[in-house]
Amino acid sequence: MDVAELSRITPEIVAEHGLNDEEYQRILKALGREPNLVELGIFSVMWSEHCSYKSSRVHLKKLPTEAPWVIQGPGENAGVIDIGDGDAAIFKMESHNHPSYIEPYQGAATGVGGILRDVFTMGARPVANLNALRFGSPDHPKTRHLVAGVVHGIGGYGNCVGVPTVGGEVNFDESYNGNILVNAMTVGVAKQDKIFYSAAAGIGNSVVYVGSKTGRDGIHGATMASADFSEDSEEKRPTVQVGDPFTEKLLIEACLELMASDAIVAIQDMGAAGLTSSSVEMASKGGVGIRLDMNKVPCREEGMTPYEMMLSESQERMLMVLKPGREAEAEAIFRKWELDFAVIGTVTDTGRMELVWNGETVADIPLDPLADEAPLYERPYAAPKAPAPLTDIPESADLAADLVALMGSAALASRRWVWEQYDQTVGADTVQRPGGDAAVVRVHGAKKALAITTDCTPRYCFADPFEGGKQAVAEAYRNLCAVGAKPLAITNCLNFGNPQRPEIMGQFVGCVEGIAEASRALDFPVVSGNVSLYNETKADDGSSLAILPTPAIGGVGLLDDHSTMATIAFKQPGDVLVVIGTRGGHLGQSLWLRQIHDRADGPPPPVDLEAERRTGEFVREQARLGALSAVHDVSDGGIAVAIAEMALAGNVGALIQPSGPGHVARQFFAEDQGLYVATIDDGHLLDFLTGADAAGVEVEPIGRTAGKRLIFELADRDFCIPLDQLRAAHEGFFPRLMGEDAALA
Repeated sequence: MDVAELSRITPEIVAEHGLNDEEYQRILKALGREPNLVELGIFSVMWSEHCSYKSSRVHLKKLPTEAPWVIQGPGENAGVIDIGDGDAAIFKMESHNHPSYIEPYQGAATGVGGILRDVFTMGARPVANLNALRFGSPDHPKTRHLVAGVVHGIGGYGNCVGVPTVGGEVNFDESYNGNILVNAMTVGVAKQDKIFYSAAAGIGNSVVYVGSKTGRDGIHGATMASADFSEDSEEKRPTVQVGDPFTEKLLIEACLELMASDAIVAIQDMGAAGLTSSSVEMASKGGVGIRLDMNKVPCREEGMTPYEMMLSESQERMLMVLKPGREAEAEAIFRKWELDFAVIGTVTDTGRMELVWNGETVADIPLDPLADEAPLYERPYAAPKAPAPLTDIPESADLAADLVALMGSAALASRRWVWEQYDQTVGADTVQRPGGDAAVVRVHGAKKALAITTDCTPRYCFADPFEGGKQAVAEAYRNLCAVGAKPLAITNCLNFGNPQRPEIMGQFVGCVEGIAEASRALDFPVVSGNVSLYNETKADDGSSLAILPTPAIGGVGLLDDHSTMATIAFKQPGDVLVVIGTRGGHLGQSLWLRQIHDRADGPPPPVDLEAERRTGEFVREQARLGALSAVHDVSDGGIAVAIAEMALAGNVGALIQPSGPGHVARQFFAEDQGLYVATIDDGHLLDFLTGADAAGVEVEPIGRTAGKRLIFELADRDFCIPLDQLRAAHEGFFPRLMGEDAALA
């Protein structure tokens, strides 16, 4: 390839790069001439939805991002919060959806690798991974293959790199048949005086490439992730990156060793759009220019062109700006860890990206149009029609049968098959493993611990995006409170369909506004996140199937002393069983209505944010005082499911009475928000009730723990479920789904 060949741009080539006519005209204006192929490729990835957020930026500004404990909000590689004692928690969640559908093992594995780099590039040692996974219908022909590949990819990368996978969620719905979701979250811990940022500075400073060599894998990955696709996606397999967790482990240690010095001016991982995005973001944030010598980029394949080098998304790579004279010191560290090190450019004062190859300039682009002046669209959106009130409310003919069916369903069955394939305890700081409301990981060498969760209820978001967005934040808040942690901040991964469809954009806007309202009311700011659009599949007839709106929320909270942590397991017979919070009997959009009656009507449950905060603060205080022997938030399946999960976790049954005569399903399967189920021994009961009264929180005793059965003592008859029967239903779904693959668990 010579410079002349780089200049042959046709309308077909422009369209292949995902650019429309208006955007191409903007490129012509920015350059004052026709771009060559390298320049077109750079604009293509930087202006992709995945990198520029051109359809979402205007609405993301509505999110609250500040609090006294927020050190760094959105705009960096990850968010940073103060957790006391000079320590900081650094965390983010990102999507790797399209790659994981095309090639599930490597798509999921490199999703884990990428989010790890976002965290340790800021100076943190990663301490926990989580994931939020959505698959299609269990009976879809691809589901088993995709579940197996994704789970093994997450485990294969996380286990090898030595970071525990401590929590997350797995859900199924037919809307994900052609477009699964793989959202990965990492949390790390750093000292506040050793946090690193990405803004390049220092004219003449060296730009350094470290890590693995550049290959041809992942070229146009960011562009592919910014478009919908057909189910026949084999032709896109080369756009999926290939990961190496052992190299990532070396990269973590090498970076942290260099970070212990003062040699680094700026650092950025090479994620989506690879060398292009990392260099553009570093230079634009610093208000400087950058000049790269493409002949110095370490390549693992012969004959790679500047176009391929700039757009490759090969994994385990970082870009740094070093202080003058520190190159030899840095190189010695990376060579010790058997990683590539190369000075590939310099910081300039031009405000431009300049690429030189074989002595000729092959790209010369002003940085502002690539970054801050990228296209920004205010897409038209249609507010969704409010769901009609739920009428003709059915009753539960057999409470026991309904509960067993729910506990064995794809929605609620045990995820043990999944999380037992992940190393949950490497590092020896995991103090609450998967299976509860939130994971808890001790800050190494200290009493304090981080509580971490992911959550979202997409069916609520589809029925009412605003209430669904509120509920996603409220449930993450509730999960953290349930283990006794003070919720501090959230990250998010906003997964939606095609934003050029007004109904999809309406879902996005509604969910973002709901998230914003809940975050403000709960003092639970958004410090990082990711937007993943175009999550829909084109069928052969040209129609599109969009996923359910899925604004996944990752929450982080703090326990001052992990020994006060609460868990969901019933501890002993004889404890009083209570419901904390205000009950309303809301069955609209409930799992019981969907699973037992095949109905998806009515509005989702409303979220009273003031009550949510008041109840959560009370639960945290009672956990700190040691009054709660067990506690669990109420969510999918209502109070009956919460009790069943607590009983199975502790292998202790319960006698449960309704609050009085009335609608059984509304009492036990309603999904009212802001509720917790807890157990209290008699010695703490009086103080607990006195505290609830002082806090203005409703408490309703509904029974006691006892035996090895759940016995619902209704006015006209009792329903009895042995725990062994409940456990068999609860544990059976995944082994049946995975068949021979279950042997890998």
